[in-house]
Amino acid sequence: METGLEHKFMQGRAKALAVTEEGVIEGYASLFDAPDQGGDVVARGAYAASLKRLAAEGRRVRMLWQHDPREPIGIWDEVREDARGLWVKGRLLSGVMRAREAAVLIAAGALDGLSIGYRTLRASRNEKGQRLLQELELWEVSLVTFPMLPSARVAAKGESPGADALRELAAVLNAARREMARR
Repeated sequence: METGLEHKFMQGRAKALAVTEEGVIEGYASLFDAPDQGGDVVARGAYAASLKRLAAEGRRVRMLWQHDPREPIGIWDEVREDARGLWVKGRLLSGVMRAREAAVLIAAGALDGLSIGYRTLRASRNEKGQRLLQELELWEVSLVTFPMLPSARVAAKGESPGADALRELAAVLNAARREMARR
């Protein structure tokens, strides 16, 4: 499904996101002044006007699975800029099958990326020829498999998944495989 949004991915050296056993997520979805693999750099303050508009309109940044607007998996309760970047805090919804899968995949280390979905409102080129994103309209923050910005990674707090969690994941994946085979 084409939405016309651009995407920026987060992964890498710094701990960006933690997921608790209760499904609470918090961390950085974007870091300022860090070039991604496409050569784009997000400037400090790039999200400020968008976050202000969303709040004034009573709307939220969406939490999606792999940028798919048909697959919301949770709720971002807090999205804000600080000196480092775009910080998010929210909850994976346990009543959503894909959210439960995401929690297990993060805990197992199989999923470690974040990505923002946005529209560029103002950009220029910096002295290195990189696109400097100065104002963005933020739409969503997704959990993704293949992030682009090597600056942060999803990290799970707590113990590694036990046999029960892995059996549950296997059952969920088998059910999804059967469902896809019927289509």
